[in-house]
Amino acid sequence: MECLTLKKSNCKNCYKCIRHCPVKSIRFSGNQAYIIGNECIMCGQCFVVCPQDAKQIVDETEKVKVLLQSGDPVVVSLAPSFIANYEGVGIGAMREALKQLGFYDVEETAIGATIVKNEYERMIGEKSHDIIISSCCHSINLLIQKYFPRELPYLADVLSPMQAHCKDIKKRIPNAKTVFIGPCVAKKDEAQYYEGIVDAVLTFDELTNWLKVQNIELKSEMDNNENSRARFFPTTGGILKTMNTEDTGYTYMAIDGTENCIAALRDIERGGLHGCFIEMSACIGSCVGGPVMEKFHRSPVRDYAAVSKFAGKKDFEVDSPDPLTIKKNFTVIERKLQQPSESEIRDTLRQMGKMKPSDELNCGSCGYNTCREKAVAILQGKAEISMCLPYLKDKAESFSDTIVRNTPNGLIVLNEKLEVQQINHAALKIVNVRNASVVLGDQVVRILDPTDFLSVLNTGRSIHDKRTYLAEYGKYVEESILYDKEYHLLVCILRDVTEEENQKEKKEKISHQTVEIADRVVDNQMRIVQEIASLLGETAAETKIALTKLKESISDE
Repeated sequence: MECLTLKKSNCKNCYKCIRHCPVKSIRFSGNQAYIIGNECIMCGQCFVVCPQDAKQIVDETEKVKVLLQSGDPVVVSLAPSFIANYEGVGIGAMREALKQLGFYDVEETAIGATIVKNEYERMIGEKSHDIIISSCCHSINLLIQKYFPRELPYLADVLSPMQAHCKDIKKRIPNAKTVFIGPCVAKKDEAQYYEGIVDAVLTFDELTNWLKVQNIELKSEMDNNENSRARFFPTTGGILKTMNTEDTGYTYMAIDGTENCIAALRDIERGGLHGCFIEMSACIGSCVGGPVMEKFHRSPVRDYAAVSKFAGKKDFEVDSPDPLTIKKNFTVIERKLQQPSESEIRDTLRQMGKMKPSDELNCGSCGYNTCREKAVAILQGKAEISMCLPYLKDKAESFSDTIVRNTPNGLIVLNEKLEVQQINHAALKIVNVRNASVVLGDQVVRILDPTDFLSVLNTGRSIHDKRTYLAEYGKYVEESILYDKEYHLLVCILRDVTEEENQKEKKEKISHQTVEIADRVVDNQMRIVQEIASLLGETAAETKIALTKLKESISDE
C-alpha cells in the first residue's frame, strides 16, 4: 500500500516537489507529478512543500477503528514528539483521551528508545564495529539501502524504537495489537514492510482530526517522570544525550537533514573516517521537525524546549531483551534505473536548446541541480523537456518574436509613463522611422498624438478600431489601444488603411462625377422636353424619373 498519494486535480505543475526532493524520486507525465516508489525514501518533503496539498498521506484511521472492533487489546505507542505537537498535554492526559476512543492503553515510544539505546551501547562496548550509524530513522535506512548500499555494513542492525516498543508490548500483553502515533510518514512504510510488529500507524494530524470528530478535548495536564531520559530521542543529538559517551574510544556526532546525511555518507564512502557513532535524522531538527509537524506545527525552538522540559535525567526502567530478538536485517533495495549513454545525453541536451556547455545554465528551476541531470531524468522517463524554464522562455520569446516581426499590423508597447518599450517593423514603417533604437525609451508624443493613450490610461477603457488620419505621415490607420493593468503596459495596434481610404476617395470622386453627369443629362433632357413636349408627351417624364433614380443610387454609394 502506498503511504503518499497524489490528488491530481490539485497538482499545478509547479515542480516545487522535485526541487525539494533530496533524491529526485518524482517523475512528471502529462504535467502531473508521480512518486517513484522504488526510489522514494519517504522523507515527506513533497508533502510539506506542496502549495496545493496535492500530496496526501494515506489515512489509516478506519484501519485502526477495525482493530478496536476486533476485541483484542489495542495499545498505542506514542512518539515522544507528542509533547511538542500537543503543547502542555502530558502522557497522562493523552492516555485519558485515547482511552475514550477505545484504546486499551497508551505507552511512550521512548520506552522502546531506551531498549534501542541500550543495544547501541552494547555494540559500542564490543568495539566490533568501526563505524555505527543509528537505525532509528526509517528514511535514512531507505536512503542507505537504495543509494548507498556500500554503507549498509555500518548501519546498526537494530530495530527502531517504534518496533522495539511494539514488540515489547506484544510480549507483555497477550493478543495485543499495536498502533504507533507520531509525526512521520516513513513509519507507515516501515510498519507495512516489516510485518507483524506494528499493526497500524497514525500521524498526529490523523489523531487530532479523530479526536475532533468525537468531541474529545485534550486536558492541559503535565506529569513528571525522572526516569524518562529517552524522551530526548526526537531532537537532534537526542540519542547521544541518552547514551554514555565517555571513555568509549568513539567519536560521536549528530547529523540532521537529508542533504547533510547524504554529504556525510559520501564522506564515509571516500574513506578516512574511523571509530565513530553517527546519529542520522532525515528531518532537520530530527522528529520534532517531522513532515506532519513541519506542515502543521513548526516551531523548532519551542518544540525543542518542550521536549527538553518534559524529559527526565534517568532511563526508563526496561528489561533489555536478547540482542537477537531486536536484530534487524537490512538488504539492498534495487532502484532499477538504466544509465543512458553519453550520446543520448548530448542529444537530449540539444533538444533542450543546450547546444554547448555555456548554454547549460544549471539554474535548478526544473528541480534538478544541473541540465545534465535533467537530461538523464528525461531519458529515464522521470522528466519532460518542457520542465526547462529557460527552454520555455526562449521558445515563447522566439514564437512571439516571429509573430510580432511578421504581422502586417504595427505594434507599439508603452509603459505608464507613455515611454516606448517595444515597436515592431510595421509600426516603424507607419511612422517613418528607420530603426527602433531611435524611439525606444522616448515619449510616444515624439511619433504619435498621446491624447488617446492618456484617455485609455486614465479611464481604463480600451479603444477599438478607431479610424484616424496621421497628418504628419499622410496615412490613415485603424487604431486599437489596450491597457494591461497587471503588467502596467499600454499596447497599441495600428492597421494601415491608407490604401483603403485612397480607394474609397477615388470611388467617391467617380460617384460624384457620375452624379454631375446625370444632372447634366437631366437638365438637357428637360430642356429638350420643354421644346418638343407636344411630340414626346409622357415619355419625357419617364426618362426624368429613371435618371433621378440613377442619381440617387450613385449618391447612396
